[in-house]
Amino acid sequence: MIATSYPLLEVFWTILIFFAFVIWLWMLFVAIGDIFRRKDIGGWAKTAWIVVLVVLPYFGVFIYLIAEHKGLQERTVKQQQASEEQFSEYVKGVAGGSSPADQIATAKALLDDGTIDAAEFDRIKQKALAA
Repeated sequence: MIATSYPLLEVFWTILIFFAFVIWLWMLFVAIGDIFRRKDIGGWAKTAWIVVLVVLPYFGVFIYLIAEHKGLQERTVKQQQASEEQFSEYVKGVAGGSSPADQIATAKALLDDGTIDAAEFDRIKQKALAA
């Protein structure tokens, strides 16, 4: 029977070891991603960090996280802010999130070009002011 050959404490121990391995893999990917994302060090320094991570698998990750924790945090926050700004610009571009003044100015330019007539300009103006 499998229950007698694999007691409950061994199951917990296996789960603990698996969890520790997954956490280590996650930290390794974070460290490697940060190393390649860095612009303040050159190729040799990046290579040296990768060698440390490969030669000293667990301690290398811990050494990197201890040595570069502040820079890692700053680079991560900067990347998140850039992603948020890019997403915000994308949403504004897709949704046409311009202000009412911008919408009226665009409609006025179209009216001056003769693309739309005065009635349509008034309708766009009313719609912009209502929003």
